[in-house]
Amino acid sequence: MDISAQPAAARILLIEDDDRLAQLVADALEKANYVVTHCGDGLAGEALMRQESFDLVLLDGHLPGKDGFDVLRDTRRDFAGRIVMLTARDDDIDQVLGLEGGADDYITKPVAPRVLLARIKALLRRDALPAAQPVGETLHFGPLTLLPQSRELRVNGEPVPLTTAEYELLNFLAHRAGQVVSRDDIMQGLRGLEFDGLDRAIDARISRLRKKIGDDAQAPARIKTVRGQGYLFAID
Repeated sequence: MDISAQPAAARILLIEDDDRLAQLVADALEKANYVVTHCGDGLAGEALMRQESFDLVLLDGHLPGKDGFDVLRDTRRDFAGRIVMLTARDDDIDQVLGLEGGADDYITKPVAPRVLLARIKALLRRDALPAAQPVGETLHFGPLTLLPQSRELRVNGEPVPLTTAEYELLNFLAHRAGQVVSRDDIMQGLRGLEFDGLDRAIDARISRLRKKIGDDAQAPARIKTVRGQGYLFAID
């Protein structure tokens, strides 16, 4: 289902095998002037991600042809746009798999249209910031180097691949080094949304970042958890 809209509208690929849900989601997105392409099969959806240009992909976790989490794993490093997982309500395993696999966000089913649109707009809004905006200076913390110009992390001089969401979170914390930052601060700063107390995206991403920078998961020295308050990016 390819639906044309204004040329400047963001393109969204919806990979969902529930046709009724897909139609509801597509209708909501089209009313918000997004261009929607729907696919109900994991293999076909992955092929579209590789062949065409999309700003964002809504990806169901469990699909015929190829599982959605396998699609995420096999496309995350090459796909330049945002990937949002659609997961079953109360299924924490799906949420953790999606976030640890590099998804930029997850949305539980059934999907509330206003929530869906708010989450999508928050993700795409950050991508639409003018390229001419100052990107800041290179940040150094011991073996860690953050290069804003290329949105790159290096550890001991070696580049470490990060998803867009991982880089943004690390950059947000690094620019507030030495300060305790709450989950609500992070949600407001990165998404423009309030933390609902249940969203596990931040915690999952922190876990992935610790692994990538070599921080001890049991006793982290760089990204510390401050119980009941949030996270602290430690200064050397």
